[in-house]
Amino acid sequence: MAGVHSFDLTIHGKGGHGAAPHQTIDSIVTAAQVITNLQTIVSRNVDPLQTAVVTIGSLHGGSAFSVIAESVAMKGTVRYFNPALGKELPQLLERVVAGTTKSMGARYSLNYEKLTPPTINDSKWAEFIRDVAAEIVGSENVIMDARTMGGEDMSFFLNAVPGCFFFVGSRNEDRKLMYPHHSPKFDFDEAAMEIGVEILCRATDKYLAL
Repeated sequence: MAGVHSFDLTIHGKGGHGAAPHQTIDSIVTAAQVITNLQTIVSRNVDPLQTAVVTIGSLHGGSAFSVIAESVAMKGTVRYFNPALGKELPQLLERVVAGTTKSMGARYSLNYEKLTPPTINDSKWAEFIRDVAAEIVGSENVIMDARTMGGEDMSFFLNAVPGCFFFVGSRNEDRKLMYPHHSPKFDFDEAAMEIGVEILCRATDKYLAL
């Protein structure tokens, strides 16, 4: 799973009347430019053979149709797999923000946080879990190299101790349980928990017998 960063960004402009934009520094227009330009981090600053995501998930500014807002606040996340790239992304993001706001005559305040590193499985223990899972669900139902840009704090454990993080599928279309995480319709088939428990119990038995 990916490394996860988050950021809170506020664009500070100069408010005024919507009919007189020349007397203002439009924070909403500036924010729109920032959001667009942030996408060039992935498209133009990251090796195409690498993987990264920059997403704005929250945007708030203005309160009336005829008023140019003094400020706009946004929240976003940055995702990556390569730890070396993870070190570069905060600087790349702020460079885009600083350059864009300066060109528009605006200012910004940025709070950037590195939340979790990438979740990287140890190859030995990944093979161990693969073999255990194959005994339970059949090798044809064990999918290797499944990656997601979601994040997981299990990464801290795997940085300290070799191990393996694995998923247990719970999709059940017959019961209409096929919606993704963060969907308002998300739910899962609890029968899948039996598979997860069985894998963990059998893996423990095999590990203790090593």
